[in-house]
Amino acid sequence: MEKAKKDKFKTLLLQAKVKIINGGILCSNEDLTVSSDDLSDEADLATSVINQQVTFNMRQRELEKLKAIEEALYRMEQGSYGQCEDCDEAISEKRLENQPWTTLCITHAEEQERKKQKIIKTIDENRANLL
Repeated sequence: MEKAKKDKFKTLLLQAKVKIINGGILCSNEDLTVSSDDLSDEADLATSVINQQVTFNMRQRELEKLKAIEEALYRMEQGSYGQCEDCDEAISEKRLENQPWTTLCITHAEEQERKKQKIIKTIDENRANLL
């Protein structure tokens, strides 16, 4: 990859990293506790628990993205940034602009997504059969 393009993607990665770190979701404690006022009412307790779960999921997603960004920066140092980890072909510039931390070309990303959806569908079907 050319140095100018590499620098462009490094900037995108660093901007995404700063956005996550400064975004506040990783250090917000608002939804992580249940108020004693909520304990007496089942609906309030349920709302608090749902809010906690949403916050945990958002944090997890941001932490996973942060890890992917760090790994992309490492691959950049190693000289393998922008290469699909499945086929070793170059990942399109358009895809890297949209998701600079990606490790897969669009073909393999779509393939992985189809496999994931198939697994989820199988789990849901098995769950339904148990009921």
